[in-house]
Amino acid sequence: MGPSGAGKSTFLDGLAGRIASGSLKGRVSLDGMEMSPSLIKRTSAYIMQDDRLFPMLTVYETLMFAADFRLGQISTADKIQRVEKLIEQLGLSSSRNTCIGDEGTRGVSGGERRRVSIGVDIIHGPSLLFLDEPTSGLDSTSAHSVIEKVHDIARSGSTVILTIHQPSSRIQLLLDHLIILARGQLMFQGSPKDVTLHLGRMGRKVPKGENSIEHLIDVIQEYDQSEFGVEALAEFVRTGMKPPPLSDEEMSISTVTPTPPSRPRDHRNQGHDQSRDHGNGRRLHLQASVHSANDEFDHSLRSPYNNLSSSWTPSRSGVMQALGFTPSIQNADPKMQAAMSASPGSYYAYSSEILHETPTPHSSDYTVNENDYLTPNIGLNALRSHQNLGPKFANSFFPETWMLMRRNFKNIQRTPELFLSRLMVLTVMGIMMATMFMRPKGDNQGITNRLSFFIFTVCLFFFSSNDAVPAFIQERFIFVRETSHNAYRASSYTIAGLITYLPFLAVQAGVYAAIVWKALKLRGPFLYFLLVLYVSLLSTNSFVVFVSSVVPNYILGYAAVIAFTALFFLFCGYFVNSHDIPAYWKWMNKISTMTYPYEGLLMNQYQTDATFGSGLTPDHKPYNITGNDILSGLHISTHESH
Repeated sequence: MGPSGAGKSTFLDGLAGRIASGSLKGRVSLDGMEMSPSLIKRTSAYIMQDDRLFPMLTVYETLMFAADFRLGQISTADKIQRVEKLIEQLGLSSSRNTCIGDEGTRGVSGGERRRVSIGVDIIHGPSLLFLDEPTSGLDSTSAHSVIEKVHDIARSGSTVILTIHQPSSRIQLLLDHLIILARGQLMFQGSPKDVTLHLGRMGRKVPKGENSIEHLIDVIQEYDQSEFGVEALAEFVRTGMKPPPLSDEEMSISTVTPTPPSRPRDHRNQGHDQSRDHGNGRRLHLQASVHSANDEFDHSLRSPYNNLSSSWTPSRSGVMQALGFTPSIQNADPKMQAAMSASPGSYYAYSSEILHETPTPHSSDYTVNENDYLTPNIGLNALRSHQNLGPKFANSFFPETWMLMRRNFKNIQRTPELFLSRLMVLTVMGIMMATMFMRPKGDNQGITNRLSFFIFTVCLFFFSSNDAVPAFIQERFIFVRETSHNAYRASSYTIAGLITYLPFLAVQAGVYAAIVWKALKLRGPFLYFLLVLYVSLLSTNSFVVFVSSVVPNYILGYAAVIAFTALFFLFCGYFVNSHDIPAYWKWMNKISTMTYPYEGLLMNQYQTDATFGSGLTPDHKPYNITGNDILSGLHISTHESH
């Protein structure tokens, strides 16, 4: 936990393997084995701060699709049983058939939506669960409810690591282990119960009736606004050297300085109940040498900046094992050494909550030895089991594609606005085009009008796909979240999306073609005309999806699509024949998605010796203009080049 800018999310991303290896110093390991992206993807789940869910799916459907993606080829009955049990565990029974909803559609509450997001990522029972500020934007009751459910998940055997601002006192009771950061530096690590002891060693007493964690945050803020900065507190954590006292003036200034209200964000690293965990082969124990110590179980986070050593001496008594920790701190303040040796609070005794032979220190006043945190007797076989975690994806390609298609069809069924709006636009424009370009004149102007009809048709189909920009960008965030932990392949997602939209694009092209074909008495094969329109609609829709996948937001997406539309329109061969385009711009004519449907429609209409108009030569002799003459004048070849 810590204030905004403390480095919480960055630290969490470092543990979860979401930061490029070249950008991160230190090492993250699982039971002594170097962490790899494939390993972390298969053994963990990362729940982002924002809820990325399909708004028109119900709670039950959302979790069922997650079960389909993550549980593999188990029976449908088993998947339903798992989903029903998870709904009950997350307290979602009353809203199981309610749509998720969004800003424009009423759905579940904010707390329920957050619990659904958690359920989607824990349906397969990950060993590690990372949550980035799971209570952000929630009221205190909803925040406590979310953390309670996450607490239950940890007690069921998963290691839970999350970030939070300042938790309420009720939520603090649920925390097993706490790391407090400020400006990227370690302020405290250990049990929340030890914060008072930590403050006492700093020479700061917790006022009566005040929460110790909140008081520590206030102390951190005081130092942050003083000339010493938070580095003085970080030095105390590293070496035990007490921070210099603040003057009364500095303390009073920091007291009256208004602090921005922090959103309630609940953090807890769940996984304290080791008695339930003992012998649980599914749990993985996390270590990282990226800053301090983490999790009360067998996990540690050791700061690479420490210049002191510690040795732990476990002692056992009776059946209920008690571990006594005897820190040996070198180069530390002698007064602090004396205080630690005299204070009974320097020793932490825990019974069956701690795995045998796996000591877990709780004080932030000394460095831990990460070798003490390895799972007992892990051996080479256990390490190899981490590397042989089964297939990368739970499903094979074709079942996976079918699952995605079913979800796509369900979303389209409940949000038909995108399809119907395109169909309405093409229908109305088809009627307008049929009445406007009917019965062209038999002269050059009539031919020009017909050419204008074809180019406008191509542009109309291109612009009708622009409304897919915000829709796909919204779905892109869900795609990133789901594929980040191997829910399905990117290729199957692409193929499923293509197959899903094929029939809808065919209907749109068919309606427009049927309206204008007879009214304008177009010639050539109707099926060829329909096919060109269909492929044109498909290519432009694919291009819009491509642009949406590379831009950060829909505003830039619209700008990029409009810019490319203008360029493609300019170089398609209508304003300047492709033969007359300067050599250094001919490549634009080749990549323009309007060039090929425009020329295809012209070839279907004019690839004949029939007369389409007449004119006069310079000496006033009449002549006829055939379809092939028009194509020849536009430098559109009807023969394949070799």
